[in-house]
Amino acid sequence: MVIIPYKYEGMWVFDDPAVGLNKEPFIAGIDTLIDKATAHIPDPEHGFRAIFSATPFPGANFKLEWLRADSGGNWYYSPEFKQEGWLCPALFKYFARAPREIYVKVEPRTSEGIPNR
Repeated sequence: MVIIPYKYEGMWVFDDPAVGLNKEPFIAGIDTLIDKATAHIPDPEHGFRAIFSATPFPGANFKLEWLRADSGGNWYYSPEFKQEGWLCPALFKYFARAPREIYVKVEPRTSEGIPNR
């Protein structure tokens, strides 16, 4: 699965009209995890590609490990960044239930000719 997070009003958000999401924010630690994960990407605030899956795939930059359910969402831990963060119930737009692990690859979105916002 692929989303294109970007900064809006100082927050990391993403749109996915296919599942009814518009400016869906990342909060509660996931936002700072995104800051760390995209440090190598030029101008990530204008959008970067995030590819994610519940199964490992070649090129994944990091993994999120499930910790616990809370407030309708789920807490995950990143061993690579030694940090946890909360994913809101929008997670269930992509998975029937919270996966034990989520593998993620972040990369510039302009590498495939996708225009910036």
